[in-house]
Parts: sequence; structure tokens; C-alpha cells
Amino acid sequence: MPQNKMTDKAKENNKSLTADAFSVKSRLKNSVVTPPPAAGAFKANPLVKQTSFRKFYNRGDLPIALEHDTKGNKIAWKVEIEKLDYHHYLPMFFDGLRETKHPYGFFARQGVHDMLEHGGNKITSVIPQLIIPIKKALELREAKVLCTTLKVLQHLVVSADLVGEALVPYYRQILPVLNIFISMNCNLGDGIDYGQQRRENVGTLIQETLEAFETYGGQDAFINIKYMVPTYESCRLN
Repeated sequence: MPQNKMTDKAKENNKSLTADAFSVKSRLKNSVVTPPPAAGAFKANPLVKQTSFRKFYNRGDLPIALEHDTKGNKIAWKVEIEKLDYHHYLPMFFDGLRETKHPYGFFARQGVHDMLEHGGNKITSVIPQLIIPIKKALELREAKVLCTTLKVLQHLVVSADLVGEALVPYYRQILPVLNIFISMNCNLGDGIDYGQQRRENVGTLIQETLEAFETYGGQDAFINIKYMVPTYESCRLN
């Protein structure tokens, strides 16, 4: 009988104890430490709140319609783009960059590019209103939305004079997510990355965007980019 008690006690001593990492229990002799959960830096965040773009589109308040031709779908503007109130419409279309469902995503994406192409000097004064929609789109961390937003940023910096310089004070809002995803390049060895051909490689698009920021952002652009993205190397100094 005493021997059985000793055996049971030995089994209890040998029984492992599951403990969280860095906890007090993790220091015990028979504890099995479970690793801490992943930080989720690359995890996509769901689009929780309806965008203002979708709300205005569903109400019929946007001067756009879908037009079909032999080349595919395109936007038919009900008014001349040059006559649009850019302070009202451009931030709204930028807010729609978070949309992935058709037709919202298509209209927002194509509408932004059309307005940037015809906006001229009206774009520069709207830059402060575009930062929050850009930040929200990037913080979704969804690959398709990231690629769309990065292409728009590349178009934005060349859309008018001084736009690149006007973006420099807002690098702290725009660049943190780019710093996380800049290393996301697909290394396929001898294989073919078709996503790169379609310009859907996030790491490559981020590199192109940062180079565009440096090229058109003036003399203070590089030092501000380097502060937020330490691994970035100048495309001009080298």
C-alpha cells in the first residue's frame, strides 16, 4: 500500500504542467511552456464600417455610371471631371479604395485615377483631406487593397506639381504599414511570379512607391522616409 502511494506521487510529480510564456508557472520544473500568440502584423483586418463612398453610391449621389464597351467596363461621368468639387469628391473616392466588392471597388479605383489625371493644381490643396482615407486603406492590411492604394499613391505624387512635397509631413501616418510589408517579396527561384507581371507584388510596389516619394518629395523626403522605413536605401544618392 505505501508503495502504491509512492508510485502515484511520482506520477503526479512527472505530470507536465501547461503554462503561458513568461508567467510564474513557466519557471516550474515540469512545466511545458506554450509559445506566445502571433502578433498578427500581417493579418488582414476586416472592413467593419461602411465607407462613405458606398453610402453615397447607393443613394445615387455620385455623378458616375457604368459604361460597357469593347475594351471592358469604364466610368461614364455625368459631368466634366474638371468641373467637379475636388474637396468634396476626391476624399470620398479615396475612402472607397477600401472596397473590394463590385461595383464599389471598381468605381472608386477608376474614379480616383480619372480625377488625378484631370485634377491638375486642384489636387495639392486637397492633400490633407486624403491622409485619413489613405491611412484607413493601408491599415486594412489586405493584399488587394494594399496593391490598389500603392498604385494610387504612385499616381498621386506625379498628378500635379508640389504634391510629392505636400505629402512629406504625413509620412508618419502613411509609412508604418509600408515598413511592415516592404519585405513581402515572393522568392520563387527559377519560377515565374505572375503577380509581379500584374503588379500585384506588395513588396515591389512598396519599393516603387517609396522611390516615387523620394524622387518627387524634395530634399527632405529621403531622411523622413529613412526614419520611418530604416531598410530603405536611396534611389538617388546611390
